[in-house]
Formats: sequence, C-alpha cells, structure tokens
Amino acid sequence: MVPLYWYLYLGSMVFLIGMGGFMVRRSVIHMLLSVELMLNGVNINLVALSHYMQDLRGQILALFVIAVAAAEAAVGLALVVALFRNKPTAHIDEVKELKG
Repeated sequence: MVPLYWYLYLGSMVFLIGMGGFMVRRSVIHMLLSVELMLNGVNINLVALSHYMQDLRGQILALFVIAVAAAEAAVGLALVVALFRNKPTAHIDEVKELKG
C-alpha cells in the first residue's frame, strides 16, 4: 500500500504548482486553470486524509468542492468570453477598468 505522505506530498505539489501559475501568469485563462489545479490539490489531500482516518466526510467535502469548482469554471469562462468581446486581449494587466 502507498504511504499517506506520498499522497499528501502529491496534493501539496499540485497545489503549489497551481499557486505558482496563478502568481506568474497574467492571462485570465491561465489564472483560472491555476485555480483549478489548486482546488484539485486540496481534493487529493482531503481524499487521502479521509481514507487514512476511515471517515467519509472528507470525500463528501471533496465532491462538494468539485461541484463548486465546476460552477466557478463556468462563470469564469463566461466572464473571459465577455471580457474578450470588449477588449482585444485576455491579459489581466491590460484590463484596468471594469466599465461596461
């Protein structure tokens, strides 16, 4: 059986890669993908700890996080499409005003 700390290390690395991508990239699409990576890293840790402690609440919470992440991705992509219709770029540095 794979030890618990391997799963925790994997989840932490996925989370840190997502955080690094969020900090470094300036494209809105890349930022949304980085947030999804961070949520997946948290889900890996939730499921691993839940399985280790023989408790289903962590796995149920992970399913809830997946549902919220899907809704967040849909709303985020709709905002990106609306932003791209008004501006020629989807970079966060070049979009300064929130005027319609």
